[in-house]
Amino acid sequence: MNDPRTPDGAAPDGADAQLTRALGARAIVLVGMMGAGKSSVGKRLATRLGLPFVDADGEIELAARMSIADIFSTHGEAYFRTGEARVIARLLEGGAQVLATGGGAYMNAATRAAIAARAVSIWLKADLEVLMRRIRRRTDRPLLHTADPEATLRELMAARHPVYAHADLTIDSRDVAHEAVVEDIMTGLWAHLGLEALPVRQEERQ
Repeated sequence: MNDPRTPDGAAPDGADAQLTRALGARAIVLVGMMGAGKSSVGKRLATRLGLPFVDADGEIELAARMSIADIFSTHGEAYFRTGEARVIARLLEGGAQVLATGGGAYMNAATRAAIAARAVSIWLKADLEVLMRRIRRRTDRPLLHTADPEATLRELMAARHPVYAHADLTIDSRDVAHEAVVEDIMTGLWAHLGLEALPVRQEERQ
């Protein structure tokens, strides 16, 4: 029997373990714009479900032995996207995990097909103001190295949101505690997997 464990060795509670069993060998893949919280939320979701957390951008940097920014500046975006698709396809072969992807990864049709076959996809959707607050002090966003980052972000959102909308679930990434977004994801997963009403966690009954 599957006995999912959190990274500190503790088993998830009954409801969380039930959801993990329902996932089987499928991954949970988080998609969305830069600054949507895919890594921060993903780590907490993975801990909650006793699954490994994997950051696709981190794996790309390991494989290339270069930062994402250096890959863009040295080889260009097309080269990066080819490597990104290859790395994500490899990661999806690893089975149950929580996988955070880069903002442009889901735009690749082959990547979307691979995610659909092996995972449950979740779009973390944040509005422009939230994204700008989160990323305006970051310097590691190559696509925003423009004269008007906000206008660039608007253009990216207009192009990407219709594609992100193909994800299995859409969850609002708003300015609340990451745990609150994880709760929204858990509720959405519970319904998506066809499980009965999500049980009330022990701490919520007290």
